Amino acid sequence: MAAPTAAAEQTMKKVTDNLLDPVYPTSQGSECFSADSGTRQDYLVDFLEKEVGSDLKSLKNVGDLLEKLREENSVLEEQVLTVSSSVPPKVSAALSAAEEAACSLEDLLQRERLISNKLHKHLQRAQPWIDNLGQTLYQVDTIERHVKYLRCLQHIEELSAAVQQFLMTSSVWEAIRAVDNMAALDAGLNQSGCSHLQDFLRETLHFWHKIIKDRLANDFEKVLTQLHWPIISPPTQSLTPTANGQEINSQLELLVTQLLALQTSDDLVSQRALASCQVAPPNQLASPATPPSQATPLCLPIQIMLLPLSRRFKYHFYGNRQTNSLSKPEWYLTQVLMWMGNSSTFMEEKIQPILDRAGAPISAMVELCRGLLSLVQEKVASDACRLLYDDMLFCHLVEEVLQFEKELRSNQSYHAALPGLLHLLLEDAILQKWLTVEKKMAVEKMDTMLSAEGAWSSQYKDISDMDEMKAPDCAETFMTLLQVITERYRALPCPSAQLKFLGLQRELVDDFRIRLTQVMKEESRCPLGARYCAILNAVNYISTILGDWGDNVFFLHLQQAAVSLGEEVVLGGLGLMEVGRLASLEGSLFEGLLALLDRLKGDMMGRLLEWTMREITEKAKLYGQDRWLSIPPQQDQSTMTLSSSACPMMLCVRDRLLNLHQVLSLSLFQLAWQGLAERLDTILYQDVILSNHFSEGGAAQLQFDMTRNLFPLFGHYCKRPENFFKHVKEACIILCLNVGSAILLRNLLKESEEEGTDWASAGDPRPESALNELGVYCLAACDVLILLNLRASWPGL
Repeated sequence: MAAPTAAAEQTMKKVTDNLLDPVYPTSQGSECFSADSGTRQDYLVDFLEKEVGSDLKSLKNVGDLLEKLREENSVLEEQVLTVSSSVPPKVSAALSAAEEAACSLEDLLQRERLISNKLHKHLQRAQPWIDNLGQTLYQVDTIERHVKYLRCLQHIEELSAAVQQFLMTSSVWEAIRAVDNMAALDAGLNQSGCSHLQDFLRETLHFWHKIIKDRLANDFEKVLTQLHWPIISPPTQSLTPTANGQEINSQLELLVTQLLALQTSDDLVSQRALASCQVAPPNQLASPATPPSQATPLCLPIQIMLLPLSRRFKYHFYGNRQTNSLSKPEWYLTQVLMWMGNSSTFMEEKIQPILDRAGAPISAMVELCRGLLSLVQEKVASDACRLLYDDMLFCHLVEEVLQFEKELRSNQSYHAALPGLLHLLLEDAILQKWLTVEKKMAVEKMDTMLSAEGAWSSQYKDISDMDEMKAPDCAETFMTLLQVITERYRALPCPSAQLKFLGLQRELVDDFRIRLTQVMKEESRCPLGARYCAILNAVNYISTILGDWGDNVFFLHLQQAAVSLGEEVVLGGLGLMEVGRLASLEGSLFEGLLALLDRLKGDMMGRLLEWTMREITEKAKLYGQDRWLSIPPQQDQSTMTLSSSACPMMLCVRDRLLNLHQVLSLSLFQLAWQGLAERLDTILYQDVILSNHFSEGGAAQLQFDMTRNLFPLFGHYCKRPENFFKHVKEACIILCLNVGSAILLRNLLKESEEEGTDWASAGDPRPESALNELGVYCLAACDVLILLNLRASWPGL
C-alpha cells in the first residue's frame, strides 16, 4: 500500500482538529457531545472508520469532507445569529409596555389620593349633620316603639274588655275567639324583649282563660252528672236518659266543642305554668323515666272528665287509707283497668262522635287511658322507689305492672307506640334491682328443683306420646323458668335492657350446666343408672331448646340489636369473626353454651357406651373361644340354632338396648344404639373373627348367629341393621364363599399384592371390582386376603 502524501496528511490533521472541537455538529447537524476527551476520541475513531475506512487511497476525499463540514458550521452560525438578533426588539417592546403600565398606575394612584382627601373633608363637614340626623332617627324610632307598645297595650285592653262584654252577654264563642287572639298575640311577642308587656298579657290571658274554662267546666260537669259520669261500675242501663235526652246531648256537644276551641289557649297557659315552676313540690317531681310523648297535653274535655276519677284515685290510694297498701299494687291497677273498661261505651257513643264532627283527630278512649295512666305512673314510680329494699314486694309490683301492661295493650286496644308503665322499670336503680332479684330468685329455684324428690323423673313418663325427650322434671322446670323470664322482659321497649336479661339467662344456663356436671360426676360410677341417664336427657333437652331459641324471631332481633349496640354483656370475649357471623345470622347468641352442652353430652354418651361395651365384651369372650373349626357343615345339621356361647352376649345386648330405649330420649337413643352397633362390630370382627379359623360349618354358624340373631336385635330401630355391622357382614360373606369362588378371589388378590399388575391396561377386572360384585365395600383387599386365609376348607388341606 502506497504511503499518503503530505497534502493528504495536512488535510487529515485539520479534519481531526475540527472533530476534536468541544462542541462539534455531525454531518446530520443534530448531535452534541461531551467535552470529555476520551469520548471525543472514541467518536473520532468511529467517524473516520465510517467515512474513510481502512483504504488509505480514500484519503483524497478528506478535503471534500472538510469543506462540507465548514458549510454546515456556517449554516448553524447564521441560524444562531438570526435568533439572537430577533430577541432584543421583543424585549424592548415588553419593557416599553411595562413602563407605560407603571405610568398609568402612578396616575391612578394620584387620582385616588386626591379623591380620598376630598371625601374625607366632605365627611368631616357632614359629620354634625349625621350626628343630628342620628339623634332625630333614634328619637323617631323610640317614639314608634312607644306607639307600638301603647297600641299593643291598647289592643290587649280592648281584647280584655271584649271578653268581659262577651261573657256578660253569654257570647261564649266570641269570648273564646278573643282569648285565642290573646294567645296568638302572646305567641307573636314570644321573642320580644318587653317582659312587662308579656307578663301583663299572660296574666290577662290566664285570668280570662280561667274564668271561661271554669264556667265551661262547671256546665260540663253538670251535664256529665246528668249522664251518670263517672261510670264506676259496669253500666246496667242505657246511657241515653229517658227524659230531655236530646237537650242534654245538645248541651254536651256544645260544651265539648267550646272546650276544644279553648284548647289552644289552655295548652299555652299550661306550658307557661310548667315553665314558671322552677321548684316543684317534692311529691310532684317529674319522673326522669317519663317519656317525651307523655308531655303532650290531654284533650281539655277529657281533662275535666278525669277530675272525679282522679279525686277517687287519690282518696283511695294515697294517705292513710287501708286501700293504700304497698303489698297490694293490684288494687289500684285493677281499679284503673275497670274504669277504662266501664267507660269505653260512654266514650265511644257519647264523646267520640262529637270529636269526629268537630274535626278533632283525637281518640276519646285513648285520651282517657292516657289520663288514667298518668295517675298510675305517678303512683308506681313512688311505690317502686319505696320497695327497692324489699325483694318480695318489689317482685310482686313488677309482676303486677307487667300484667297491667299486657291487659292494657290487649283488652283496651292501647297502641304499642303510646307509653304505658314499662318505661318506669327502665330507670337504672329499678332495672338493676329487677336483674338482681331475678337472679336471686332463679338461683333459689334451681337449688330447690335439683334437691326435690322427683327432680330426675319425667312427669310424662306414663304418657309415651308426650315423652319423646324424657326430660327430667328439674330440666323442664329450669327451662320453664327461663321462658317465664323471657316473657317478662319481652315487652320492654328498650333492646339494651332486654339484652341485660338475655345475659342473665345465659349466666343461669351455664350455672345449671355446672350443677349438672357436678351431679354427673357423682353418678359416673354407674352410667347405666336411671339418674345418670336422666342427667344426659336433661343436657340434651336444654341443648335442643336453646337451639330452637337461636332460630326464634325474638332472639334474632336481639342478636341484631346486640351487634348494632356492641353490648359487652352478650358479645364480651368474641372476636371480629364471631361478631361478623352473628351479624350475618350464621351463628346464634347461644353458640358458646351449645358447644359446652354438646361437649358434656358427648362425654356422657361416650362413658355410657364404654360401660355398656365393657359388659358386652365380657359376655363375648366365651363366644370368641368357641371351636369354630370343629363345627360340622350345615348339611350335616338338622336345623341351625344360635350358638350356645353367643346366648349371654345376645341377651346382654338385648337387655341393654331395651334399657337404653326406656331411659334415653329418642334422639339420644339413636346415637346410643348406633354407637353401640359400631363398637360391637369392631369387637366381633377383631376378637371373634380375626382370632379364629373357620370351617365351612363354623362360617355358616357365624353367619347364622349374626344375620338371624344379632342383626334383628337392632332391626327394631332401623330397616337395614346390617349396614351398621359392615365388617362383620362382609367378613361373613368372605368366609361363606364357595370353594371355587374363594380360590379365584385369593389368586386374584395374591397376584395384585405380589406383582402390582396394571389392571386397567391388562383388561382384567380390578380386585376392588371383584369385591364389590360380592358385596364387599368396606374391607380392603389385604383384609379380605387375611379372612380367606382363616378358612379351613381348602382343597388338599
